[in-house]
Amino acid sequence: MEIAIIAHDGKKADMVQFINKNKAILQKENIKLIATGTTGGKVEAVGIKVKKMLSGPQGGDAQIAARVAEGKTKMVLFFKDPNSSHPHEPDINMLIRICDVHNVPLATNEATAQLLLLGLDEIK
Repeated sequence: MEIAIIAHDGKKADMVQFINKNKAILQKENIKLIATGTTGGKVEAVGIKVKKMLSGPQGGDAQIAARVAEGKTKMVLFFKDPNSSHPHEPDINMLIRICDVHNVPLATNEATAQLLLLGLDEIK
């Protein structure tokens, strides 16, 4: 199962902490992580294997949306920062829409992401 991880700049540290906390679930043999470039680099720095796409503003959100549409990515964990504006907001909205169209679970905060991973761990 391919899971995408994305985090706005103000949430990258939270994402890394979340990934570390859930390392046992996310490092299972049947789970592959992909991430936007900068988020992926930060996650790799703590020793977790992840395939990096472009950074969000350079098209990484769109790349992940394409993978969702193709049926490759089955879950998206996107820690959005609601307190700042983002020049690539159209790409973000497109990713959210594509997840809705293809019925792919999307978490935009840590609480929802935790519930998705706990549910994933239960069915494996």
